Amino acid sequence: MKRWIRIVLTVLTAAVGLSAVAGGLALIIGGAATTTGAGVVPDRAFLGGSPFTSYVAPGVILAVIVGGTHLLASVMIGRQSDAGAFAATVAAFGLLIWIFVQMMFIPFSPLQAVYFAAGLAELGLVLLGLGLFGRRPAVTS
Repeated sequence: MKRWIRIVLTVLTAAVGLSAVAGGLALIIGGAATTTGAGVVPDRAFLGGSPFTSYVAPGVILAVIVGGTHLLASVMIGRQSDAGAFAATVAAFGLLIWIFVQMMFIPFSPLQAVYFAAGLAELGLVLLGLGLFGRRPAVTS
C-alpha cells in the first residue's frame, strides 16, 4: 500500500472511530437520562418502529461496533498489518450499514451524508491501496 494511502486511511479511520465512540457514549449517557440530553440525543419518538426503547443499545452498537472496528482498522493500517485492508473494509461497510439503518428512523442530517461519504472514501482508499485501480499491463496473446 502506498504511503499516502496508508496515512490518509489511518487518519480517516481513526477520526471516524473516535467520533463514533464519542457519539456512542453520548447516546448511552443521554439515553439513560430522562431528558433528551440538551439536544445531544435525538427525540425518542424516532425509536418508534425500531426494536429499541432508548438510545442506550444503539449507543453501545455505535461505540463498540462502529467505533471499535474503525479504531482497530486504524491501528492495523498504521502498523502495516497484512489484515489492515480487510479490517478497514469491514469498518467501512459497518459504517455504511449504520447510516442506512439510521436513515430509516431518523430524518436526514448533514452528518449522515458526511459519514456516508467517509465510508465510501474508506472503501475507495482500500481499493486504491490494493492496486485495483491504475495502470494494468497490456495483455498480449
